Amino acid sequence: MKNIKSKITCIIILVFSLKISAQYQPKNLSTEDLKKANEWVNNTYNSLSQDEKLGQLFIVALYTNKGEDYINNVRNIVTNEKIGGLILMQDDAAREINLVNEFQKTAKVPLMIGMDAEWGLFQRIATAHKFPWAMTLGAIQDKNLIKEMSAKVAEDCKRMGINWDFAPVVDVNTNPENPIIGNRSFGSEVQNVVNSALAYSNGLQDNKILAAIKHFPGHGDTNTDSHLDLPVVSHDLNRLNSVELAPFKALMDKGIGGVMVAHLYVPALEKGKGIPASVSKNIITGLLKEKLGYKGLIITDALNMGAVAKRYKPGELDALAFKAGNDIMLFSDGVKEGKRLIQLAIDNKEISQNRVEESVKKILLTKYFLGLYEYQPRNPENINDDLNNESHQKLVQKLYSNALTLIKDEQKLLPLNCKETYYYVPLEEAPYETFANQLNLNTTVIVKKATEIATIPANSKIIVGLHKDNSTAYKPYKISENSKKILAELSKNQKIILNIFGSAYALKDLDIANISTVLVAYENNDDSMKATANSLSGKTPILGRLPVLVNNQLKAGAGIDLNFSAETQSHKKIK
Repeated sequence: MKNIKSKITCIIILVFSLKISAQYQPKNLSTEDLKKANEWVNNTYNSLSQDEKLGQLFIVALYTNKGEDYINNVRNIVTNEKIGGLILMQDDAAREINLVNEFQKTAKVPLMIGMDAEWGLFQRIATAHKFPWAMTLGAIQDKNLIKEMSAKVAEDCKRMGINWDFAPVVDVNTNPENPIIGNRSFGSEVQNVVNSALAYSNGLQDNKILAAIKHFPGHGDTNTDSHLDLPVVSHDLNRLNSVELAPFKALMDKGIGGVMVAHLYVPALEKGKGIPASVSKNIITGLLKEKLGYKGLIITDALNMGAVAKRYKPGELDALAFKAGNDIMLFSDGVKEGKRLIQLAIDNKEISQNRVEESVKKILLTKYFLGLYEYQPRNPENINDDLNNESHQKLVQKLYSNALTLIKDEQKLLPLNCKETYYYVPLEEAPYETFANQLNLNTTVIVKKATEIATIPANSKIIVGLHKDNSTAYKPYKISENSKKILAELSKNQKIILNIFGSAYALKDLDIANISTVLVAYENNDDSMKATANSLSGKTPILGRLPVLVNNQLKAGAGIDLNFSAETQSHKKIK
């Protein structure tokens, strides 16, 4: 018993002697592991000059599609300013690997390599495989599938030498007109956002890729794109606490390694007129660090965004962000000047050297836990195949299949009867051929363009596809007046199975009263179309739920389970 007590005492002493802390830690860390981490951090920190310490606070962008002069400029910043990391942007994976290998080889302190990979590396690397948007994932009821997806994203990140995925978005999208969050949110319900985000974060961090929940204190109810100008969130404290801040509060103690702070003006949290959250000491230090007790890395949203870049000069902005309590300035356009102004603030006793030590040691400890102290160069060969192959395709189709949401099926038209003939009418602007071809593998389907609907016999079974542009997450979801007219005409004397290959918000002002069967597939791409066709044909069950409040008739959580067997199918409505 004495030995056990003595061991516990040693552990307690060691943990408390570890003055530096990071929110993220690998699972099953031993006391010896913690001791080694502590030693590495302290030794590394003590070996750095003040200029090198300040360099750790900055992450700059690396594009490969802006020419050699741009890349040389980044190379010079990495070499001369001793920065802490890079965020990889568009678009050549092999070139990015070679550059990261080069920079890591010469860096005194290993670089943190980040990427916005909310829907996988495809968000920045066009040759990678696209994973579903968060809104699609929010419809999935088995959250283990989201964890499975982010574990695959983590595998792709590791293949590239990326250590930090700036995801997931935990903004609660309560505004259908939100121009910048929308599909990037898991939905309009706090608990679904929390459950989905936790699964996503765990899938990354269990595989040693850091997560970052964003955009604190909540970007879900805005109608301005912060890339262009400063959005205002004008809710009172009660509303902020119950909606915008709620996911962050719920996830604060879950070991998630980073929080990204948004460029938003929130008057209820910051009395200074027009001061963005990203440079607000009240919001970052007062609320996030002190009141909520967050111990992880706090990083700004990109500092080149119009919301702040229009208001502050490069360097000045970085210094303000650091003074406010951020550990890392992301996408800095003024590293040298930012370092100078931070040092000036220390010299003038506006901030203490302890603030630098706190942030730098937090950064170093996280780098150690991510294994960066023993960086292994990556091989650029076959990178495009490794980021886009059959393993990605199978997983992604499983995700789309599980997201598919059945809103109604009044005439029990599902599953499709392989002995019957169906007509298929594609509407809206995006490709539809993959869906039609996949349906025809199991059922006879005759495609009719909108101009040919008069040739369809009365009382036919018609599948209508509303195919919205899937090229970016920000495309409008609204259905054209022409498509609405065609749908209304068809529903007068036909049995309609309506598939929405786009946002659930597309249903907002769509009259579906006379339509028997309505499904939401959320996205329009080959994977979503194949998965939807297979579900309609009875190969996979339909289990999804609406992740957003669409209107008074279509609430978040709406959906019908449709389970198929060889002989029968069962409809089970969940209210």
